[in-house]
Amino acid sequence: MKLGLEGRGVVVTGGSRGIGRAIALAFADEGAHVAICARGGEALKETADLLRTRGVEVFAETCDVANARALEAFLEMAYGHLDRIDCLVNNASALGGSDDEAGWERSIEIDLMASVRATWKVVPWLEANGGGSVIHISSTLGGFEADLGPPAYATVKGALVAHSKMLAVALAGRNIRVNCVAPGAIEFPGGTWDGIKQSAPAIYERVRGMIPSGRLGTPEEVANAVVFLASDAASWITGVALAVDGGQHRGNH
Repeated sequence: MKLGLEGRGVVVTGGSRGIGRAIALAFADEGAHVAICARGGEALKETADLLRTRGVEVFAETCDVANARALEAFLEMAYGHLDRIDCLVNNASALGGSDDEAGWERSIEIDLMASVRATWKVVPWLEANGGGSVIHISSTLGGFEADLGPPAYATVKGALVAHSKMLAVALAGRNIRVNCVAPGAIEFPGGTWDGIKQSAPAIYERVRGMIPSGRLGTPEEVANAVVFLASDAASWITGVALAVDGGQHRGNH
């Protein structure tokens, strides 16, 4: 695809592996300059090196987005390095966790509050450019279903959908579009579903059997949707929660 994203600046949190990595690479393939962060330095460096082979500007920094000051510092450095930010993709996730105080706190701080804080920070930069795009990565387990995922994970992913819809209305007059992408079961090496496939094949097959398309999705399929929503080809799309799940969620059945 060529979607007119050449030269634009994009921030992807949690951008070193899986869906975040695929999103960053998809933007780079479109000619966009990319800033990524993650907690793990080794995977971050590997992804940054791969992004640079696309001939774009790349900024990569380790960051725990649950730390508000660290997140703000990363965003400011990304803005300084890329010289402009046109799109923010809030992808970092605690990936569920335990149903206790610690698990809820981690999910709220990483999935929800980091997205809120990053959006607060970036919106003035988007407005200064004449507009832009914010995309939250939610999940069909929170945005569309209420009983399939860990409670904290499903709840905060649902909150991201609500937050994006509210912001879409509030920011439309400033030419800033806000959308959500809600992946279903996505498989990649070293990911959650890859682990389940190895350790609990019966569960993997049960979930695969629930997907009308007959397979789990790939990070690249999610990335394609994100890049489209960030582009001018989606200029009249805002406030949408887009499921990328092969028909998995029950609202399709």
